[in-house]
Amino acid sequence: MMTGFRLNLSPLKEPLGFVKLVEWLTAIFAFGSCGGFSGKNVLSLFCGDGRNESLNANFHYPFRLSQIPLVVGNTTLCNHSVTTTYMVGDSASSAEFFVGIATVCFLYSMVALLVYLGYMHIYKDSDFGPIFDFLITAILVFLWLVCSSAWAKGLQNVKDATDTDGLSGTLALCKGSNITCEVTEFTNMRTLNISVVFGYLNMFVWAGNAWFVYKETRWHSQKISSQSGHGRQQVPSPI
Repeated sequence: MMTGFRLNLSPLKEPLGFVKLVEWLTAIFAFGSCGGFSGKNVLSLFCGDGRNESLNANFHYPFRLSQIPLVVGNTTLCNHSVTTTYMVGDSASSAEFFVGIATVCFLYSMVALLVYLGYMHIYKDSDFGPIFDFLITAILVFLWLVCSSAWAKGLQNVKDATDTDGLSGTLALCKGSNITCEVTEFTNMRTLNISVVFGYLNMFVWAGNAWFVYKETRWHSQKISSQSGHGRQQVPSPI
């Protein structure tokens, strides 16, 4: 048996290879829409004497909001001295987990496509390749479910921490009776919403791919052989 590289594009015409290509693309959209995000909300302070002040709430991936200052140094706002104040919240663990799984899937899809297109003769001639591929695919389906759910909750925490209630709650100044604080400019978080959608989409795509990978394993072939054996009718022997 030859074990060298043999380029064969026919797997891309079959579900096994085509779905891997789709997984490669959806993984790019997943980590690209989350990992490169940065935004800014503007918190306006309406002072009791008719003056207005504003603060910029800048935030970005991985969303360690508790390390991002809302007020830097001793600043005077509405005739009140305000010390350094940080935003509240930390969604770094869920965001980095999500991007990490997307990156792993991106790399695994590339390796799997390389095997399908150049080493399919080895892949199909051994039990190890299909079984390993199936187990990894099944694990990644579960990880997509976990990381997408965690990131969906983390994203909601980011939204809550950067809206009017979240930013006002970090400033004691905003709790005064004659000062009103309100977020007047919101950053567009559409790409972050899209990242959650792509997370769950990846889960369904990988779940569908698991079936096609399972069909390549000996477990499926043994099941088919067993069913066909039971389905045969025994011919009675002549008397």
